[in-house]
Amino acid sequence: MAEDYVLELEHIRKEYPGVVALKDVTLQLRRGEILGLIGENGAGKSTLIKCCSGAVIPTSGSIKINGKTFSRMTPQLAAENGIAIIYQEFNNVGELSAAENMFLGRPILKKNGIVIDRKAMEEEAAKAFEQLRIKINPRELVKNLSVGYQQMVEIAKAIQQNAQVLIMDEPSAPLTTNEVESMFKVVELLKSKGVSIIYISHRLEEIFRLSDRIEVIRDGEYVDTLITDKDPKTIPHQVDELIKLMVGREMTQKYPPRPNCIKDNVVLELQHVYGNGDQDISFQIHAGEILGLGGLVGAGRTEIAQVIFGAAPKESGKIILDGEEINPKNPRQAIDYGIALLPEDRKRHGALLTVSIKNNISMPIYEKISRATFINSHTEKETAEKYREEIQIKCPSIHQLVKNLSGGNQQKVILAKWLAAMSKVIIFDEPTRGIDVGAKFEIYKLMNDLVQQGVAILMISSEMEELIGMSDRIIVLSENKMMGELQKDEFNVDTIMTYASGIIPESKRKVS
Repeated sequence: MAEDYVLELEHIRKEYPGVVALKDVTLQLRRGEILGLIGENGAGKSTLIKCCSGAVIPTSGSIKINGKTFSRMTPQLAAENGIAIIYQEFNNVGELSAAENMFLGRPILKKNGIVIDRKAMEEEAAKAFEQLRIKINPRELVKNLSVGYQQMVEIAKAIQQNAQVLIMDEPSAPLTTNEVESMFKVVELLKSKGVSIIYISHRLEEIFRLSDRIEVIRDGEYVDTLITDKDPKTIPHQVDELIKLMVGREMTQKYPPRPNCIKDNVVLELQHVYGNGDQDISFQIHAGEILGLGGLVGAGRTEIAQVIFGAAPKESGKIILDGEEINPKNPRQAIDYGIALLPEDRKRHGALLTVSIKNNISMPIYEKISRATFINSHTEKETAEKYREEIQIKCPSIHQLVKNLSGGNQQKVILAKWLAAMSKVIIFDEPTRGIDVGAKFEIYKLMNDLVQQGVAILMISSEMEELIGMSDRIIVLSENKMMGELQKDEFNVDTIMTYASGIIPESKRKVS
């Protein structure tokens, strides 16, 4: 019955010039339930939740909260009606304390109505943290908190404001495994207290663990809602069904097939490299090979990538490219050598979000396409159009701002600029983090195309299935040191995790 719903979105449509972001989406959220919301990047999930918060005004449709109908929300109206959103990018201010962040924009004042009552704010913050069963000092500066605790401050802020509906957008994406488990406990605790939650994630295992129902949207339209089946025997079948609903087709393979295209010549070699915290790292990557780099968070994988890319200094050892020793002092030098990096945090380090697709693609090659101080605009446009078509970047035009693209298409733009730079070695650091299953498959196909053209790829991945599914060989790091190397016929989850834990598997120990 309608009175059972705390939130109802009815036939929501949102149009932008040249783009229809939401065509017809309906969503119903019951009191005290967790509704999983899934869809490919670009399906319209972010636009939909922004309609709930008042950040986006729907072109048509209505929003009901506790049976009361609104044609649009405003941030203030959403807060007054108990709607809170935890975005992927937190709204915290690092230089302020946890308590000050919780009361940002609405401080508690002393009786004179002028002076901020910090003691009262700290007491209220402590109550909220206690309610969530988390230990955070209200006086601690947010910048000193782990990402997981920063997220908890955001959740506590919502609870302190008596949120009835909590919308969580990819909450596990920046968290470590332990932090994810802590976050799950908080989500389940909130549900037990009657809070209704919309949980958005590309990680289907999380959706199945937490949600009561799962709603699928595709290309801005409502597709279907399924009751979550918790039976481990039937979950694989339901996963297949959900993927089909998300992408509109059967996904018979997670990883596209790739013929053996590894060549004899070594493109990149590291010999006993020390730097950026890493110690004695040695490996080779051949032309046409994907070398996987595995290990736990903090093992030193990103650190060695930064050394290779010139973003962190090398202390000793040798980096050899095409048989010649190189020593990139900065990323510009590495790019000139033909080394590229698709960073883990693409929004902060990979692309300029407020700049067009065309300008992002051209950035590494401006010197090549310029005469004196003038850029050849025809060549710039031609290059951008070439790679837009070649790697199928979904956008209205190359003049679209990168921030308006889905995660998968942002990743394609970053890749396009390195293709334009004719890179010999491409480092993919968590290539599909925050990307849906359909877009993941496209990224994998692009990686396969690259190695078939002779490019050498170093792939860092925390997803074990991805690491095994895409690598030709795997190197495992633990505590900034190399622990072992596995050939394709040796790939095994237990062996990789044993190495990652700093232990040499029994099968690999030398018999004296």
